[in-house]
Amino acid sequence: MAPAPDPLAGILRTDRLTAVVDIGANPIDGDPPYKAMLTKRLCTLVGFEPQSDALEKLQARKSDLETYLPYAVGDGRSGTLKVCHARGMSSLLTPEPRTLNVFPGFAQFGQVVKEIEVETRTLDSLSEIQHLDFLKIDVQGGELPIFRNGKSKLGNAVAVHTEVSFMPLYKDQPPFGSIDLALRELGFVPHMFAHINKRMILPLHNEGNPYTALNQLLEADVVYVRDFTRADDMTPEQLKHLALVAHHCYGSIDLAANCIYHLVERKALPAGSVETYVGILKASAKP
Repeated sequence: MAPAPDPLAGILRTDRLTAVVDIGANPIDGDPPYKAMLTKRLCTLVGFEPQSDALEKLQARKSDLETYLPYAVGDGRSGTLKVCHARGMSSLLTPEPRTLNVFPGFAQFGQVVKEIEVETRTLDSLSEIQHLDFLKIDVQGGELPIFRNGKSKLGNAVAVHTEVSFMPLYKDQPPFGSIDLALRELGFVPHMFAHINKRMILPLHNEGNPYTALNQLLEADVVYVRDFTRADDMTPEQLKHLALVAHHCYGSIDLAANCIYHLVERKALPAGSVETYVGILKASAKP
């Protein structure tokens, strides 16, 4: 059965579906942030997953809006994928024992069990990506070369959901500050922490649960958005896609309303569209 029409999409009337790209598409940590948009048929998805077993699972359950490809995305050079005991730690980078050994379980999680030679492709070279509005990326330390070799594709994007590291789990892994600077240079600003990953520092640990945390930051998922304080630099279509992503993926109704406000100011939407959106929010909040 087709999903019910989406009220916000009815206000915005984009020229096309929102184009989502997911690099490292294996959903190890649960549903991706764009799941609701896929379910409502508001977006298309091009996903990349170089691990063959994970790719097969994605292919087996995909919808007609989803395309999955086996490429390793990077700087365009050959590399070695280190498949780790914890599949979520598999990376083109080499695990860093100095860091792993001070957190419960990580020495085992980061144990390399297999190495696969791969040829990487740059984001800008991927002809399969015709449009890119929203990038979700989780490549275990390999994000920076993707950003640096994807400036053309990312030039039109309105949101990036990326993992960042505060402690180097891999050798030569760029820290959070490098990722932040690279995305700011591309016109993005931090919007929110979607997830924060903390761990307890050895020798203290919980024998029954290695994931027990106190204060030490390890990693986080950070959402960056096109700088909305410079809304005049965005096209009407960009503002529309940013509103949809903000609303459906993150519940950022203030950012969505801000986008609608600027669209009204440009006469790209009729007067009263912000009030219409607020009415939709009130209706959806009723029990």
